[in-house]
Amino acid sequence: MSEGARRLAAIMFTDLVGYSSLTSLDEGQALKLLEDHRSLLQPIFAKYQGKVVKTMGDGFLVEFASVVEAVNCAVQAQDEIRQVNERRRENERVHARIGIHVGDVVHSGGDILGDAVNVAARLQPLATPGGICVTRQVVDQVQGRVKYKMNRLGVRELKNIRHPVELFTVEVPKGLTGSEEPALDPRRIAILPFANLSADPNDRYFADGMTEELISTVSRIGELSVISRTSVMRYKDTIMPIGDIGRELSAGSLLEGSVRKAGNKVRITTQLIDAKNDKHLWAQSYDRDLTDIFAIQGDIAEQVAGALKVKLLSKEKEALEQEPTNSPESYSLYLKGRYLWNERTRESIKKAIRYFEEAIARDPRFAQALVGLADCYLVLMDQSLMDLKEGVPKVRSLLDKALEANSRLAEAHASLGNLHVDEWDWSMAEAEFKRAIELNPNYATAHQWYSIMLASTDRQEEGIAEVRMALRLDPASAIVNMNLANQLLSTGRFDEAVKQYNRTLALEPKFGLAHVHLGGAYVSTSQFDKGLAELEKAREIMGDSPWSIAFQGYTHGIMGDLETAREAVRDLERAAKTTFVPDALIGTVCFAADDKEKALSLFEKAFEERSNVLAYIKVLAVFRNIRADPKFGALLQRVGHLG
Repeated sequence: MSEGARRLAAIMFTDLVGYSSLTSLDEGQALKLLEDHRSLLQPIFAKYQGKVVKTMGDGFLVEFASVVEAVNCAVQAQDEIRQVNERRRENERVHARIGIHVGDVVHSGGDILGDAVNVAARLQPLATPGGICVTRQVVDQVQGRVKYKMNRLGVRELKNIRHPVELFTVEVPKGLTGSEEPALDPRRIAILPFANLSADPNDRYFADGMTEELISTVSRIGELSVISRTSVMRYKDTIMPIGDIGRELSAGSLLEGSVRKAGNKVRITTQLIDAKNDKHLWAQSYDRDLTDIFAIQGDIAEQVAGALKVKLLSKEKEALEQEPTNSPESYSLYLKGRYLWNERTRESIKKAIRYFEEAIARDPRFAQALVGLADCYLVLMDQSLMDLKEGVPKVRSLLDKALEANSRLAEAHASLGNLHVDEWDWSMAEAEFKRAIELNPNYATAHQWYSIMLASTDRQEEGIAEVRMALRLDPASAIVNMNLANQLLSTGRFDEAVKQYNRTLALEPKFGLAHVHLGGAYVSTSQFDKGLAELEKAREIMGDSPWSIAFQGYTHGIMGDLETAREAVRDLERAAKTTFVPDALIGTVCFAADDKEKALSLFEKAFEERSNVLAYIKVLAVFRNIRADPKFGALLQRVGHLG
């Protein structure tokens, strides 16, 4: 088919259930099961004239000319997976989810684009393990032409899809019986997003905030493994059954509930559910003043511990009873700040800063709000949107105040560790990360940041082990998945890294930085066409981000297109007049443009400023030719050996 041509097609997405969790537990076995899964499915796709457009980690994107063939293919695929599972041992069984939609697609650069593809991508997570989810358009075209029963799920709004979509399931042969399903640990718990029942839709921040705060509160119980916010928020407004969510997250217990806020009054209902048999273990309703919110959170955590037969240590009980602020107004402002901080865009961070500042103005000793504001500046520095010289003093002052107010706050210690990384004070950074993990072993962000520090100090294998721990706690986090890919690539595991990048993009297709690093992976192995295609996708998503400009310019330079590389240098220097662009990033493109004298000068300046970009250049595979240059290599080798 010609480039850019448009045609009607049936689009199928497939995905393995719980593959990220399996990988974190036994990577070798997971990779073998993945290869077996691919070998099983690819002949079935071919039988029904399905064209595999691309693989994405543990999933496939497949195009069919016929909707009937797509549905028949999906049913046979699920039936054969079931039969294979029946012959396997319990820990070797895998389940797939399949989503199918039909609509116009456009072929571009070996990929397919269009609204139909976007809708199909959103369907697959809504299918049950072993199930198939389709749209009304699919049902209309296959009705009377296939023998399978279609069950209506209802109308749903899908993320980044303009109009609501009517969904159906396709009945397939029965899967494994309950007794054959893998065992789920009841002490591995997922706290699902609380429903917002408030009359004012603007109070949605409060329900999301309650979810996040409960995750933080329950995480303080050492015997429980608590799944992090990123991985549970994808189930917001979900139609998936509790048991399926539990299997996806390998969680034996799920806590769900609702929040209704009216002025200073709040009604919270919550229930703890055994994921295996959908049995309620405990339920409670609270009608309180907003001033009692911390007592409610502490009581829920204690009731969860009791229901799961976990004995609380005295220090854990003390932590649960601690009230971080006596100001309801300050707490509400803090929740708004965290709600916006989690969106991680430049504009949302700016708004979050204002809410955190207002919260601190009402209670200057509210440690969580102080850490929230510090985290805003850390994100801006990490995204090269704030100069370290401006950001570091602000963060240090805020974290000092937070730890003075609460020395046992794990989030404050983790953020302080991240600050020490920015200052290249590696020993202090490691001490703070270890302290954060000691205080809250369930804090995935501490494991994630610690892994980056380890990689920056030539301890890559330790870093990979630490990021796998973060992934176990937060299996659906795109940033954690990407970090694992980066670290695998830095140790020469190219094939594993590319699979991991694709797994990341299957979770979040619009994650521009993942496209940047996948492009860099291809460039590092001289697959320049693939690399530039990924970098172009990144630029479409991120706009003229310094990182996307730099990687594109650098790639053109090492390909011998020096003029394009020099134009990228000029673009970065123009951007630096209105926004912060790290000197080291410009230096990479100067190096590729064969202006090594200017590049070395920029690197030396970055070294004096303790630029964290140098730490990335030191480990990212794409920059290996910079490290191979004696002068640059000697300078970069000093990164990670100070302090």
